[in-house]
Amino acid sequence: MRQKLRVAAYAICVRDGQILLARSPARDGTPEWVVPGGGMEHGEDPHDTVVREVEEETGYRIEVTGLLGVDSFHRVFREGLRPPVDHHGVRFVYEGRIVGGELRNEVNGSTDLAAWQDLDAVPRLVRVPLVDIALRLWRERPATGRLADASQ
Repeated sequence: MRQKLRVAAYAICVRDGQILLARSPARDGTPEWVVPGGGMEHGEDPHDTVVREVEEETGYRIEVTGLLGVDSFHRVFREGLRPPVDHHGVRFVYEGRIVGGELRNEVNGSTDLAAWQDLDAVPRLVRVPLVDIALRLWRERPATGRLADASQ
C-alpha cells in the first residue's frame, strides 16, 4: 500500500466575533468551509507556509501571533478502483492577525470563496473537521498544543 505524508499549516483569524474561512469543494463536489492554509512545499518552513497560503486563499496578509497546536491524523483512503493510500496528515495550527491586503477569492486554486463567518454560525456550516479542531485549539489553548481526544 502506498504511503503518503502531508504536512500543512493553517491559521485561525478571529476578529469582532467572526472567523475567516475559505470554501472548498469536497471529494463529492459539495462545497465545505475550511480553515485557510495548506500544504508545505519542500524546504518551506510551516510559518512561511501559513502566511503564503492565507494570502493565496483570502487576499489577506497575516502576522502569525502564535502556534496553537499540532494536529495529526492517520487514515486509509480508498477511491473507486484505485489502490488504497495510507495517509498521514500533520497540521500546524497557528493564530493569525490580519495586517494588510483585501478580502478576495482565490483564482485557479483549491478554494473558490473566502468570507468572514460569525463564530456562532460555525456549527451550522458544512465544514471539514479541522475547523472544529482549530477552533478548540484557539479556545482551549492546551499547554501541550494537542487535543488528546481530537480524533478523525
